[in-house]
Amino acid sequence: MPYLIDGHNLIPKIPGLDLGDVDDEIQLVELLQEFCRNRRKQVEVYFDNAPPGQPRARNYGMVLARFARAGQSADEMIHARLQRLGRSARNWTVVSSDHQVQAAARAARAQAVSSEAFAQLLGEALGETRPEPGVDMDSGLSAEDIDEWLALFGTQRDDE
Repeated sequence: MPYLIDGHNLIPKIPGLDLGDVDDEIQLVELLQEFCRNRRKQVEVYFDNAPPGQPRARNYGMVLARFARAGQSADEMIHARLQRLGRSARNWTVVSSDHQVQAAARAARAQAVSSEAFAQLLGEALGETRPEPGVDMDSGLSAEDIDEWLALFGTQRDDE
């Protein structure tokens, strides 16, 4: 089941991401790309405030990032997308903790999942990409980088 995600609603629910970061959207997109590779899912993520002079939609493999132009919100874009999907909206899952977005999803017969619940699912999915103990994989990451990522998702090294 593909996902429609309220990006700025999800970012603060993910440890290590912050709406105040200049590159918060791309950080989320990178995590979603890994999620899509792991779970073989398709994601459309919606953000407010399209950067001036930039395209309003950018494709990142299985992740399509859409940016709302001035005078429009990501919430409105998600609602419009659900309407365009029509009856096939029931095959989609909407990720947002915004009650109006969840209501629009339910009205369209789509699944509605809170950002908190999806952040947990995302963490679990990304945890699946860790190599099994004893498998030597040259990731190019330092031990400090690995510890930082593990802390980000609330896990520990297997050797601790």
